Amino acid sequence: MTQRVDLATVMDRLAIDEVVSGYAVAVDDGDWAAYRALFTPDGRADYSSAGGVEGPARQVTDWLAETMRMFPVRQHLIVNRLIRLEDLGGSPGDSAEVRADFVNPMRLTGTGTDAGTDDAGGAPNFFAAGRYTFALARTREGWRFSRVTVHEKWRHLSS
Repeated sequence: MTQRVDLATVMDRLAIDEVVSGYAVAVDDGDWAAYRALFTPDGRADYSSAGGVEGPARQVTDWLAETMRMFPVRQHLIVNRLIRLEDLGGSPGDSAEVRADFVNPMRLTGTGTDAGTDDAGGAPNFFAAGRYTFALARTREGWRFSRVTVHEKWRHLSS
C-alpha cells in the first residue's frame, strides 16, 4: 500500500467511527432528524431482536421516537468497534461493516428519586446490551448506514 492509500483508509475509518458515534448521540438525545440523516435513502434498521420493528429507516425512526418517550434518560455506550472496509485489491472500496458491542442504561418515565417525576436522580432501571452490525455505504454526503441490525443479548429491569 502507498501512503496515500493508507491515509485514505485511516480517513475512512475515522469517518465511519463518527457515523457510529453520531448514531448513539442521535438516539440518546432523541434527535430523529439527525438519526434519519445517518442512513442512505434506502437504508433499513432491524430492532426485532429487542422486541422492536424492522423496516425502512424512515418508518423505524417513527417507531423509535414513540418508543423512546418511555425512557426520558438514556445513554448508549458503543464499544469494541471492529471496522471492516471493502478491499479492492489494496484500495478501500465504497462499503464497510462495523460490529460493535453496546450497553444501554435507561430510566423509565416517572422513576426519578421522587416517584412520579422524570428527574435523573436515581440509578438507571432498565439495561439492555448486545451487539450492533452496521453496514455502511460511501455516498456523496459521506459514509451512511445502509443497514443497522441490533442483536440484543440481555436486558435487565429493576424497580
